[in-house]
This record gives sequence, structure tokens and C-alpha cells, in this order.
Amino acid sequence: MTTMTKILLAEDDNDMRRFLVKALQSAGYEVTSFDNGLSAYHRLREEPFELLLTDIVMPEMDGIELARRASELDPDIKIMFITGFAAVALNPDSLAPRDAKVLSKPFHLRDLVNEVQKVLAA
Repeated sequence: MTTMTKILLAEDDNDMRRFLVKALQSAGYEVTSFDNGLSAYHRLREEPFELLLTDIVMPEMDGIELARRASELDPDIKIMFITGFAAVALNPDSLAPRDAKVLSKPFHLRDLVNEVQKVLAA
């Protein structure tokens, strides 16, 4: 029996979050979602996830901080940022994990699912 790949999603925009959860679940992933980085981080400490999919600009803890802490907890976790501010994520001075993937909004769900599959397969 294959276990479903677990994705942790942190996105503070409710519509966007629902939309992403639905798309990823339809693609066969198990998705746990939060509307802020801090809650997502607490959940990461409780159980392992294969992929952290996070917005960058969020209340309480931003996506870059969340990603950094997630990598400290689990060096193997894959990280993907979804953002309307790609330049922020790609800034070499940011503390974002170096191999994190960035998906800029707006994007098609097909692109999201393809990118998620690629990141997980890497």
C-alpha cells in the first residue's frame, strides 16, 4: 500500500488556500493547510511532511522564516514558495533555503501540480 505524499500548505489568502488544497488533493496528495506560518511551523514539529508549500508574505511568521525553520527540523523536506513577489524569494540575501523552488502568482493549477511533482521527484 502506498502512503500518500504529505504536503503542508501555508497560505494566508483563504480563496487561494482552498483552491490549492483542492488542486493538490485532486492530484492525489494529502494536504494539511494553515493560514499563517506559525501554525504551520507548530504542525511541522509534530509530524514529517515531504513538501512545504508556502506563501512568502504572511502574518506571524513569513514563508522564508518558516522554510528556514522547516529545513532545520527536517533537512530532507522539499520547499516551494508561492508568491506574487518572486524577486523577494530569489534575493540571494534572503535566508531562504537555496534549493527552494519559487512559483510566481498567478499560475495555472496544472503548472502547480507539475512543479510539485518535479520537486518531489528530485
